[in-house]
Order: sequence, then C-alpha cells, then structure tokens
Amino acid sequence: MKNIIKIILSLVMCFSLLGCQNQTEPNRTSSTQTQDHQETVEQDVTSKESKKISVTSNGQITIFELNDSQAANSLYEQLPLTIEVENYSDNEKIFYPPVDLTMTDAVSANAVTGTLAYYEPWTDVVMFYEDFGSASGLYELGQAISGSEYIEDMSGTIEIEAYLE
Repeated sequence: MKNIIKIILSLVMCFSLLGCQNQTEPNRTSSTQTQDHQETVEQDVTSKESKKISVTSNGQITIFELNDSQAANSLYEQLPLTIEVENYSDNEKIFYPPVDLTMTDAVSANAVTGTLAYYEPWTDVVMFYEDFGSASGLYELGQAISGSEYIEDMSGTIEIEAYLE
C-alpha cells in the first residue's frame, strides 16, 4: 500500500513538473519575442537617425546634417572625399563630387546661410555662406548645424567625411 501511494505521489509530481515546464515555455518565447521586437525598434531608430558630414578646411570644421533625399544619400556614399573647393559668386563655395548625385526625389532648395545644395546643371555641390534663395536646378542636400561661419573662408583642398557623434 505504501508503495502504491509513493508511485501515485511520484506520478503526480512528474505531471506537476511537466505542467510547470509547459507554462514557462511560452514565457521564454515571449521574452525572446520581446527582445527581438526591441532590437527591431532600435534598428528602426538608428536607420532614421540623420546622416551628418564634416567638412574640414584650414583647420576649421563645418558639420552639415543631410536630409533624407537620394541626392544627399548618394553624396554620403562617396565619402570620404579629399577635393578642391572653389569660390563662386559672393555667397557660396562649390566642389564637384566624383560621381553625379541621384536626383530621384530631390527637393528644390531655398538657400539660406548654411544650406548645402546640389546644382544639377553643373553637377556641383554648393555651400552657402550667405542667403541666396532659389534657382532652377538647385536642390537641397542639408543644412549646417555648426561651423557655418567657416564656409566663407574655405579654400584649397577640403576633407569631407561622415560625421559620427
């Protein structure tokens, strides 16, 4: 009789343990799913973070925050660049990227001090150090977020790199 009771108790304990194991299994899956979801959200936030570039000339650094256009992305993909900057007019500096920028979803520029733009007819990138306005074929790439006061003094060879904070 004692042996039968021991066997019954052993079976009850085994079934209880199996039941507990099945209950914890979904929690493990939920935890994994939650972790996967968090990683996906973090990747989305990272991919939506804006791209920034630094332009170094004469020891001074100007940081531009790029917009989300294909034109801005195609400039970013060419980095790093060591390139000649030129004066143009009395309010801008220009340079010619090695590869023409993609204009699929380009947004017309209304250039103010610190605007980074692309002038498609001449395939040059423009950095404005004074307000300009708009022109046919002028597309915005981004805006200076620091160092716009250095654009006017840029000369010679400049270094353009992805800016990682």
